[in-house]
Amino acid sequence: MGLTKTEIFTDEQNNIAQIAKALGHPARIAILQHLIKINSCICGDLVDEIGLAQPTISQHLKELKNIDIIKGNIEGTSVCYCINQEKWADIEALFTSFLSQKPNNSSCC
Repeated sequence: MGLTKTEIFTDEQNNIAQIAKALGHPARIAILQHLIKINSCICGDLVDEIGLAQPTISQHLKELKNIDIIKGNIEGTSVCYCINQEKWADIEALFTSFLSQKPNNSSCC
């Protein structure tokens, strides 16, 4: 398998790509939307809410936690998850800046 050569790209480009990759699954979007909707920590009813098996949910939670968009707190035998509001704001600013770039208006195609 070839190298990704991430070192030739800026930190911002790598950061956007890493976040986009983590958000690139509909189950992860559904998890985030549910956490936003309930506006509190959730400890385990994601399986019922999302409709996937527990190991699958756990893997998606791990990916979201890896980019720090969610936080997890251990409460007894459960891990409770919520949106990391500071990271959410950082991601919002990063993507707003990226998506607000305007392409050149010249017709090339």
